[in-house]
Amino acid sequence: MSIRELLNPTNSALILIDHQPQMAFGVQSIDRQQLKNNTVALAKSARIFNVPTILTSVETESFSGYIWPELLNVFPGQQPIERTSMNSWEDEGFVAAVKATGRKKLIMAALWTEVCLTFPALEALEAGYEVYIVTDASGGTSQEAHDMSVQRMIQAGAVPVTWQQVLLEYQRDWAKRDSYDAVMDLVREHSGAYGMGVDYAYTMVHKAPQRQVK
Repeated sequence: MSIRELLNPTNSALILIDHQPQMAFGVQSIDRQQLKNNTVALAKSARIFNVPTILTSVETESFSGYIWPELLNVFPGQQPIERTSMNSWEDEGFVAAVKATGRKKLIMAALWTEVCLTFPALEALEAGYEVYIVTDASGGTSQEAHDMSVQRMIQAGAVPVTWQQVLLEYQRDWAKRDSYDAVMDLVREHSGAYGMGVDYAYTMVHKAPQRQVK
């Protein structure tokens, strides 16, 4: 495998680290509502394509609070891996879960960028994995903290991506009808102006009935 190879649903796994209230409170590098939108959309992208997904949290009851319910609802019944370490890679259960996916391409997003993303990303690279960091589903305590951490990970070999890039890299071909409708629904719900454009094309060009949002 190589970082020049495109991501697909059979060669990658998604890892979402510490998307919890207390961690979000400290984020200053991205609008926090946009951060939640992007992270939930990334999770739904993985669900559409049946990509193995690991959820992990740190000090839930003593400090950080529970993972956002909107994120947990994407994977009902899945138990997040609870940790005490800031570095997920120092938790044996987490590393075992990563190995169990059988995937060498790890797509990672976390709060905060400079700690809970950088530490395991560097460790995973050292362990021989390819790491793709989702920069718009991660956030730092300042813009500089986020940016410098992203630069550090890139210098170590990580590949920066965005949530929508991951989604469209998975879909790749609009002739893939088994996932087409779900992808379009996701885009309409989470992709802002792109989603508005899809709604416009459906209703004004293709004369589809106006959809009702529940």
